[in-house]
Amino acid sequence: MKSSLPTLELLQKTHDFPCPYVFKVIGKADPGFTARVLAVLREVLTIDTEPDHRIREAVGGRHVSVTLEPVVQSAQQILAIYRRLGAVDGLVMLF
Repeated sequence: MKSSLPTLELLQKTHDFPCPYVFKVIGKADPGFTARVLAVLREVLTIDTEPDHRIREAVGGRHVSVTLEPVVQSAQQILAIYRRLGAVDGLVMLF
């Protein structure tokens, strides 16, 4: 999964920071998955409020998709979020 993530150089070339950035996280539909994903963003972004997000359950209910679009301060912050999200229990896919 790490090889498919954007590089620091690419992020710096294609974004003017601070800016919104979209993360899509797909995981097993257990009760705590979304909470774990949101906790990562609160911790990395050092915010107290729940970040804006959209949740969509897959047909059949086995997986859930969480779409986040926080305002990020740097390319390093994006990569830190990806690293932390990549370790979330129940993760299936991250992009």
